[in-house]
Amino acid sequence: MYDLASQIGGTPLLRLRRVARGVPAGVELYAKAEHLNPGGSVKDRPALAMILAGERAGLLAPGNALLDATSGNTGIAYAMLGAARGFAVTLCLPANASPERRRILRLHGAEIVETDPMRGTDGAQERAREMAAAEPEKYFYPDQYNNDANWRAHYEGTAPEIWRQTEGRVTHFLAGLGTSGTFVGTARRLKEFAPRLRAVSMQPDSPLHGLEGMKHMRTALVPGIYDPKVADENVEVATDDAQEMARRLAREEGLFVGVSSGANVFAAVRLARTLPAGSVVVTVLCDGGGRYLSEHFWDEQ
Repeated sequence: MYDLASQIGGTPLLRLRRVARGVPAGVELYAKAEHLNPGGSVKDRPALAMILAGERAGLLAPGNALLDATSGNTGIAYAMLGAARGFAVTLCLPANASPERRRILRLHGAEIVETDPMRGTDGAQERAREMAAAEPEKYFYPDQYNNDANWRAHYEGTAPEIWRQTEGRVTHFLAGLGTSGTFVGTARRLKEFAPRLRAVSMQPDSPLHGLEGMKHMRTALVPGIYDPKVADENVEVATDDAQEMARRLAREEGLFVGVSSGANVFAAVRLARTLPAGSVVVTVLCDGGGRYLSEHFWDEQ
């Protein structure tokens, strides 16, 4: 049986060449095209996993609404799946989330509770917790930042796909930290396949940044599922560099993706330039650029 949920995952692994000019001969750079999931982002995977876990446990039942905090992408996945599976969705979202994300959420029928933009996803989390505690009989609160089904979706899906798609040749995996599910789950499983694999986590270079969905861990509420021991190295990326790479990906690779994808690729290219021949670097294209079209950086040259 083919339904919407069955189409999540199985995304292509794309070789990046033009933006990787200057990388030593014999070093390969790939990006997992998670923006091609049906909901348009890497968050389709954990959203589905958390929903299925809630349904199995009887926590998401007829008459319940799903409630969670989001920067946008997990919320869109929740809203899409809620529309497809017939349950209501309420989302706590920072008020400065892109208008495109808010519009997509509303088109899927989600209720949006806007939170303090200066508090980012931390403020959204606090509000969702308050609402869930006040009406526990009304809401199923998966709490994506503290739900093991989040990272396990990547442990069980994303990582084995990367392993097969690289024919077991992947030597380095790099991904940004938001909930940290993508990085923790994928890197944890890849290290089981290849104990010598190097896992590199990426985050914004300051608390005030423009990388939607990413966390500056030193100044943010640290997700319960985050395990700093998984990373062999931690790197930071400036918003300007991420935006420039997002533009380059569109113009040089034909990949119209968002700023967090630009940050991942910028950091992956920088890493690849330091590696010996035979290295295979994999990173993640988190979502599509259409969710950020109102931002002015696209017009810069």
